[in-house]
Amino acid sequence: MNDLEFFYAKKINIAEFQNDLISWFEREQRDLPWRKNKDPYRVWVSEIMLQQTRVDTVIPFYNRFMEWFPTLEEFADAEEERILKAWEGLGYYSRVRNLQTAAREVRAAYNGEVPDTPEEIAKLKGVGPYTAGAILSIAYGKPEPAVDGNVMRVLSRILLIKEDIAKPKTRKVFEAAVRELIDHDNPSFFNQALMELGALICKPSNPACLLCPVQQHCQAFEEGVQTELPIKIKVKKSRTIPLVSAIITNEKGEYLIHKRPSEGLLANLWEFPNFEIHTSLLPKREFFQAEFKALLGVIPVIQQHITKIDHVFSHLVWNVDTFAGMIDTEIDGRKLAENHYKWVNTVELEELAFPVSHQKMLKAYLEQR
Repeated sequence: MNDLEFFYAKKINIAEFQNDLISWFEREQRDLPWRKNKDPYRVWVSEIMLQQTRVDTVIPFYNRFMEWFPTLEEFADAEEERILKAWEGLGYYSRVRNLQTAAREVRAAYNGEVPDTPEEIAKLKGVGPYTAGAILSIAYGKPEPAVDGNVMRVLSRILLIKEDIAKPKTRKVFEAAVRELIDHDNPSFFNQALMELGALICKPSNPACLLCPVQQHCQAFEEGVQTELPIKIKVKKSRTIPLVSAIITNEKGEYLIHKRPSEGLLANLWEFPNFEIHTSLLPKREFFQAEFKALLGVIPVIQQHITKIDHVFSHLVWNVDTFAGMIDTEIDGRKLAENHYKWVNTVELEELAFPVSHQKMLKAYLEQR
């Protein structure tokens, strides 16, 4: 018996833990659209959407996505502009690009059937250990660990694991724990129950221990240290970037928009003209006008201030001041094309995918018209 097996054998009655956890899940699980059936494609889409995103936020996006792309085949065939529009507002857009690339891999290499082995599914683009484990256990009933933040938090308390969960190598500790604890007869409900417990009961702060179905198994509760776990040491600070933006229209009522580069942050999404503010003594209006003229050769009329938005990414924060603007002269079409700008009407605007921050800018602009 290795150290890990010895630890679990001494600390927890595995059969009772499984029974208490799964019985609770059968009674209390939320009615979520991706739980309607175990279609691997539907499970896969839901798990990708749920990365870095709350369940309540995901539900309407998931329903719309399934309405637009009900099968893996239809999703694999979709144009990028349409999948970005379907994902608009969820953020982390590389997720949906990787998902489509992987869907095409499934169609080409596996005859459209999502693979059901750890070795094959791990080869798909964007499918990490958690997503692989979730699909294999939920859709295929394989006893594979699906370790996300909820699971690490739950098990760190139940098993009194004091490893730093911010370290990538720590995931292996929790994956080993799940392999010891998982119910081989019902791995789908076991893994979902761990996630559900973390979402509803074993929360990051103020865990509802008195309502917990596995309280009697919890070592942290027994020692009164549940609020001190999991251990997570933050070392990376986010960077703040000041920006100035403007929603520019012309005499036809069209909007000037810009397509972001095909690589990097928010790749291939559309946005309103904006510039990062470097060291400058100019007021923000004049700074925008100077940058705009240097890029496109004309000076826009900058009108009222619309809104100020702080948009938080995982590694940086955008501080964006947004103005209304107007151009009453022609911009050289070659300069527009070279710099990936174009004019669009209201109907076209609604069909394109924008980052959340720019959706907020447009909303504020329309409310003040």
